[in-house]
Amino acid sequence: MRRTLPLLLVLLVFGLSPAWGAPPVSLIQIDGIISPVTLRLISTAVDRAQAERAQALIIQLDTPGGLERSMRSIVQKMLNAEIPVIVYVSPTGARAASAGVFITMAAHVAAMAPATNIGAAHPVAVGGGQIDKESMKKIENDAAAFARTIATERGRNMEWAEKAVRASISATEREAVKLKVVDLIAENVPDLLVKIDGRVVKTPKGSVTLQTKDAVVKKVEVGFRDKFLALITDPNIAYILMMIGMLGLFFELSNPGVILPGVVGGISLILAFFAFQSLPINYAGLLLILFGVVLLIAEIKV
Repeated sequence: MRRTLPLLLVLLVFGLSPAWGAPPVSLIQIDGIISPVTLRLISTAVDRAQAERAQALIIQLDTPGGLERSMRSIVQKMLNAEIPVIVYVSPTGARAASAGVFITMAAHVAAMAPATNIGAAHPVAVGGGQIDKESMKKIENDAAAFARTIATERGRNMEWAEKAVRASISATEREAVKLKVVDLIAENVPDLLVKIDGRVVKTPKGSVTLQTKDAVVKKVEVGFRDKFLALITDPNIAYILMMIGMLGLFFELSNPGVILPGVVGGISLILAFFAFQSLPINYAGLLLILFGVVLLIAEIKV
């Protein structure tokens, strides 16, 4: 009995240590255009949170919108995530516009900070170009159906979701809670963790009860490479790259042997195709490598 007493005391101490407390909560900040880089960041964050056995992932969102294909892939990843995904439109003054509406509504728990807004999800052409009436009608109907599907799946306001697509309506954080577009308003992340504590959410693995009140927040850091890729996927930068690429190749073809315009133009076009999601990041990298090999061979010949 005397020998077992110290062992029991050790077990009691370790039983009361933080290791036995609530599982951690992962957090990633998404700020800017929804692009292939955003898809990569969120997919990586979800996979890492699941691998580290985090009880939930918080996506702190502030976006004016972005590419429809990237948005759909992000929503699909969230709907199939094995852990609860919480979207928090923050900080104060942030917005979840256009593609951000779909991402916010696809969350298991959706929250907004004070003085934020959500809405204006009508599809538009990249760069503000014109789309014929029939094609725009098809795109709009498709987006509206997708919004209704997400709203129905998460128990949110289906009528508002469709109006956000068709009529570009928007709502403040208080209106969004009243309309059942989002679940709650939180001042900051600690306040959010307190308010969602005890909520029961449904995941593909079954119902999960959140225990976030005293949970440790583990931030997912964004590396330099992803920051650079996010920069070039900005529509304004992407169009500049496209124009530089076209002008470079045109100048090279008009003045054979100059070389530099062709090199700059080729690299710019590949980066622009990646930015517009015409090329996956792996293919874009492969093309850059092949382009470099071609330039090395051309250097020998020239």
